Amino acid sequence: MRILFILLSFALLTAEVDDWPRWRGPSENGVARGDVPTEFSDTKHVAWKVNIPGRGHSSPVIWGDKLFLTTAVPIGTPAVSEQAAPAGERKRGGGGAGGGSGAGVENKFALMCLDRNTGKVLWERVAKTATPHEGYHQRYGSFASNSPVTDGKLVYAFFGSRGIYAYDLNGNLKWQKDFRPMKMRLQFGEGTAAVLHDDTLILGFDQEEDSYVLTLDKTTGKELWRMARDEPSAWAAPLVVSVNGNKQVIVSATNKVRSYDFKTGKVIWEAAGLGSNVIPAPVTQNGIVYVMSGHRSPNLMAIKLGKEGDLTGSDSILWQNQRGNPYSSSPVLHDNKLYMVTDNGMVSCLNATTGEPYYIQQRLPKAYNFKASPVAVNGKLYLSTENDDVVVLKMGEKFEVLATNTFPNQMFIASPAVAGGSLYLRSQNTLYCIRQ
Repeated sequence: MRILFILLSFALLTAEVDDWPRWRGPSENGVARGDVPTEFSDTKHVAWKVNIPGRGHSSPVIWGDKLFLTTAVPIGTPAVSEQAAPAGERKRGGGGAGGGSGAGVENKFALMCLDRNTGKVLWERVAKTATPHEGYHQRYGSFASNSPVTDGKLVYAFFGSRGIYAYDLNGNLKWQKDFRPMKMRLQFGEGTAAVLHDDTLILGFDQEEDSYVLTLDKTTGKELWRMARDEPSAWAAPLVVSVNGNKQVIVSATNKVRSYDFKTGKVIWEAAGLGSNVIPAPVTQNGIVYVMSGHRSPNLMAIKLGKEGDLTGSDSILWQNQRGNPYSSSPVLHDNKLYMVTDNGMVSCLNATTGEPYYIQQRLPKAYNFKASPVAVNGKLYLSTENDDVVVLKMGEKFEVLATNTFPNQMFIASPAVAGGSLYLRSQNTLYCIRQ
């Protein structure tokens, strides 16, 4: 019996090491277990690669030998190519600064399941066929930007305005729930990742009017609570933290960062101070939550947890930072260091306790653009660029480039996933598996 217990414990531990069940990894901080190659390319250390139909910038999630990702496949043709038309000449939707692309075209919204070892497509399910009411950013957006999430029993495909769909790992639909159409800033598109904690799904709907956050029972889809929010469009995924034995749901946004009681949705504390278009997800360690923005009036706040009410300007704000904050990507938090990369490729590493920089706004070997969030693997930071390359840095107090790995003519918007010694990179139409 004791041997059986040891074997079962080892099996559970192995499964945990091999899983990447959510967008920012097992610990919600971008840090992976195990190790992956440092040097690779589109031909070197490629275990497999597969073409992914349609368009989607969601990141893969992995459980056991199965990898899941979402995509939106156009099945109609627009009268005028949204990709080619100048922003001021688009016929649909009132999008601005690149927004509004793809609107008015019917799409199949699909969840795909692949064998993570071979890349073989095991099954594909079309959750919904619909014509979106709004478009997305012509370069950075998609109708499948919300990353899925899994607990090893069900996998949840979240398509924002097109609803959420719960499947078992064999592709059987267990439940679904529809939502009213969102209205996003300048039709930049949707993309907030679903969050799963214990038996509860947490979904954010910050938009230009009628914003809200809600929780659902993960088994049935039953709504548990919903809270209206006085917020414009934002894309930051919620974060669940435990404070003095009680769980809170923290949501970053432009007007205020708010913390909700996990069970009831009651606001526990709030703090103003972030800039507009909040996208980076919060991270936490040692009773501190780190929230940030990198658009207009950028700011990063390290907030000490434990107090209630309005924390704006209080001693709960341990430190703030306005330099080198990411606009689109989320940070990596590891070994008391906060790693960040801006949209134009400036990398910073801060002391998470004090906010003091080990280095700030360091330039990479070439000029790059970024939307993907970095991941950390065995002391190395992996940065997927829009410009063909995946750059690997050594983690620590000194800025050091270890490798520049090139994928010609590929653009990475989706964040990488790591599981079982493999690095999974999703470009605009290809999924790569990198391993020794």
